[in-house]
Amino acid sequence: MGQSAQTLKRAWLDALRDQRRASAHTVRAYGDDLDRFLAFLETHLGQVLDTRALKQLRAADIRAFITHRRNQGLSARGVQRALSAIRGFFRYLTREGIVDNAAAFTLKAPRASRSLPRPLSEADARRTIAEAAKNDVQWLGLRDTALLLLLYGAGLRISEALSLKRGDVPLGPALTILGKGKKQRIVPILAPVREAIGRYAEAIAFSGGPDAPLFLSRRGRPMSAREAQALMQNLRGRLGLSERATPHALRHSFATHLLAGGGDLRSVQELLGHASLSTTQAYTALDTAKLIEVYAKAHPRGR
Repeated sequence: MGQSAQTLKRAWLDALRDQRRASAHTVRAYGDDLDRFLAFLETHLGQVLDTRALKQLRAADIRAFITHRRNQGLSARGVQRALSAIRGFFRYLTREGIVDNAAAFTLKAPRASRSLPRPLSEADARRTIAEAAKNDVQWLGLRDTALLLLLYGAGLRISEALSLKRGDVPLGPALTILGKGKKQRIVPILAPVREAIGRYAEAIAFSGGPDAPLFLSRRGRPMSAREAQALMQNLRGRLGLSERATPHALRHSFATHLLAGGGDLRSVQELLGHASLSTTQAYTALDTAKLIEVYAKAHPRGR
């Protein structure tokens, strides 16, 4: 009997993290997808999975798993990620000379429809940031204001904002950000954003060196993306905003409002750190859709 599939899975995830420098989120997501895949196969094939079973795996077996997940309600985008995890696993096994099976690469992933971003209006974005300052604990109100301004005023991803260190303050007129795919970009930081960050940094209730996280939880631990999401959930409840008011929606709002104000597409692409211009073009489609909606409601011939 060869190595167990679980042992091979752990080795692959270790390689993803240590050699490929994949993010913790990617490693966790791929691990979850592969866990579901291996658990399904054990039931589907009626045997414990090892290297021999993996060598004999057919495209039909993988297709059965995909059908099973679609029946559970998995979206086309979710199927794409699951197939990516499976292919990555088998690519690793081939590279290490453990298993050579191309079955996973013969399947065609379903095409996922591109969902357009849903930004907040300029008024709602301002209301949200103003409301964030209203906290019984002063330094937490300053923290929340500073964080949301980085998302809306600089277009940072929540992970990028939370990665800032104490030593990054005071911020200059521009900030070097290490984004997705370890790609660097330069982001201009407006004076109101710099000032909000400075006020927060001076008010933090916990000590810390230059390498300590800038954004902290109420208990002094590094602030998590989940806490930022909870913050926005609380704010939209207080302001009566829709569920689209998420941390990422503020980044979408940054891009959409820049374009509406005359910003060119290529510059916005650079500011957002999008690898492909087509990703940024989704914002122009959104503006066009909104324009058509307004026209239809307001123009005499639109009714």
